[in-house]
Amino acid sequence: MESKPKGPAPKHAAPKATAKKGPAPRGRGADGPRRNPPSKTVAPGAAAMALSSKFPPCEKCGKPGPVCICDRLEVMPSKVRVVILQHPQEEDVVLGTAKLVALSLEGAEIIRGITWSSLDDVLGVEGVDKTKWAVLAAAKLPEGAAKPAGPVMMVDRNGQVMSVGRHKLEGILVLDGTWSQAKTLWWRNAWLLKHPRIALTPREPGLYGRLREEPRRDWVSTLEAVADVLPALGDPESTRDQLRRLMRTMLQRARDAVNAGAAPKP
Repeated sequence: MESKPKGPAPKHAAPKATAKKGPAPRGRGADGPRRNPPSKTVAPGAAAMALSSKFPPCEKCGKPGPVCICDRLEVMPSKVRVVILQHPQEEDVVLGTAKLVALSLEGAEIIRGITWSSLDDVLGVEGVDKTKWAVLAAAKLPEGAAKPAGPVMMVDRNGQVMSVGRHKLEGILVLDGTWSQAKTLWWRNAWLLKHPRIALTPREPGLYGRLREEPRRDWVSTLEAVADVLPALGDPESTRDQLRRLMRTMLQRARDAVNAGAAPKP
């Protein structure tokens, strides 16, 4: 006869439930929500600049193939000679406009450098009348100078307003480069202060748009500045129109090349 164990029957512990491992929910990681890395964008201006590394420059206009504007060039006479003093580190071969001016106006030229001793040194001749050559630069007018009453105003070294029409200029000096480079050219050539100065209030907003941001909304490219000044110095309005039309063509071709995949898209 079997003896029955005394006391309550022992209780058996239930097995612990184990969580099944599976893929993490979509959009989450082991440590919380998964964030997608920020996408890299290329600014339109940088994308256009990349064209210069993919296409050889045109021998005449210097622009990369897709942006070449030689088929739209038109050489025009001008009552004043335009001499562009260009900083040697100005490298914007795609969107720069100085070459467009030099190719479009009779007698216009680009001189690269940082320091010259005088206007005679710039032009390579002696005895140039400096009162007949004005400086077009984004520099402050002399203290006490009158505020511009129109798009173009000319003042002497003391800030006194000069008649643009009566004071027949032979030429204008234009400083070209980035804004910091143009400032360097201005301060490294103190003799420029002895020349009449042209103060420009652009007639229209700059053409660059998103391709290039200017430090101030009322600052424009070298070509646009020259185009606005020339009619005030006696050239026909058609000269301004042609210069601006040429720049618009260049910018549109740069945009088209970027959009077509010739350069990294913005």
